[in-house]
Amino acid sequence: MIDKQTLEGYWRETRKNMIIILVIWFVAAYVTAFFGAELNKITIGGFPLAYYFGAQGALIIFVILNFYNSRYQNNLDKKYGVAEEE
Repeated sequence: MIDKQTLEGYWRETRKNMIIILVIWFVAAYVTAFFGAELNKITIGGFPLAYYFGAQGALIIFVILNFYNSRYQNNLDKKYGVAEEE
């Protein structure tokens, strides 16, 4: 059984990580759409940047965020002794 102080520290770190990930997700998904006209002035591989973010960039960011969160959470679980048995 985990004591209350350890559990609070675990959830504090988990919550902080989740907020950071959600902010990055929000920026990748919504903020780029709001500034599409300005972003279209920049091109990557011949495509406007807003199109690139919508078609590929946001998806790549989401996949990276998922891998990051999985790795971070596994390390956090080990740190606090709540890791799943393999």
